[in-house]
Amino acid sequence: MKITAAEVNKLRQATGAGMMDCKKALVEAEGDFDKAIEVLRKKGQKVAEKRADRDSSEGAAISKINADQTEGVAIVLGCETDFVGKNETFVALANDLADIALQHNSKENFLAADFGGMTVAEKLTEQTGVVGEKLEITGFEKLQAPYVGTYVHINKIAALVGLSSKVDNIETLVKDVAMQVASMGASTLSYKDFDPAFIASETEARIAVIEKDNIELGRLGKTLKNVPQYISMAQLTPEAIAQAEEDAKAQLKAEGKPEQIWDKILPGKMERFISDNTTLDQEKCLLDQNFIKDEKINVAKYVSSYGDVEITDFKRVSVG
Repeated sequence: MKITAAEVNKLRQATGAGMMDCKKALVEAEGDFDKAIEVLRKKGQKVAEKRADRDSSEGAAISKINADQTEGVAIVLGCETDFVGKNETFVALANDLADIALQHNSKENFLAADFGGMTVAEKLTEQTGVVGEKLEITGFEKLQAPYVGTYVHINKIAALVGLSSKVDNIETLVKDVAMQVASMGASTLSYKDFDPAFIASETEARIAVIEKDNIELGRLGKTLKNVPQYISMAQLTPEAIAQAEEDAKAQLKAEGKPEQIWDKILPGKMERFISDNTTLDQEKCLLDQNFIKDEKINVAKYVSSYGDVEITDFKRVSVG
């Protein structure tokens, strides 16, 4: 039977499939539009089955915030190649999916949600047939707070940040913190969130690495790295701080420094002690990281400069 260009275009608009694929589907379905969609969907299923073991390491990271800025979602629509990941149609699909994701609180519910008469999961299967690559949602994060903001880095990283209240210039604050999350990859808000067993294992591992490095540095006659006693503020008990202060005083005495000037020197030494012994916090805890726009302060101090506001939570998704 004769298939018109208008019919082919209608199917193409509905599915995103190529002109020839749409024409073949309509011919196979004898002009029945719904059956043609089913033909394309079955093709997608076959392609998906063949590519099930492929790695969706490329794609697009997208975030969406609701109208009153109290809820946000960040997703990654994964594909196999960077070429597809940068395609305008693919990115448009990712944005459409993110709009739907904003209405759901879990990846499972999102995948079961409606997308033009089919589920999101079915749409991904259909588009796998259209694109010829495995498509899947490789990242899904939802965040709710009195104020939510976001930052997306070239569709490769998407970050969400929740704040406790609205303050002046909050748009700048939330964007700066979201950029921090995107670029520095913190895994938790505060050192208080760490499990003691994790801190213990990390301490042992980090000290072992430094001691190994020092063997080689010593062999080369180079300056050895400082071997910390601790790696997190969680380990710096009042007793540990008091001992560090006593050790600093003993050092000053051994150096012949007059006792009347110790009060001027000790704060700097204690600040250095804390910095040297909280490396885990500085790497993994958002509030303790050096602020990327001013490394003289940490993120906690930057946020406090805006007044009565705190970071309640943050989320991050990335391609790959």
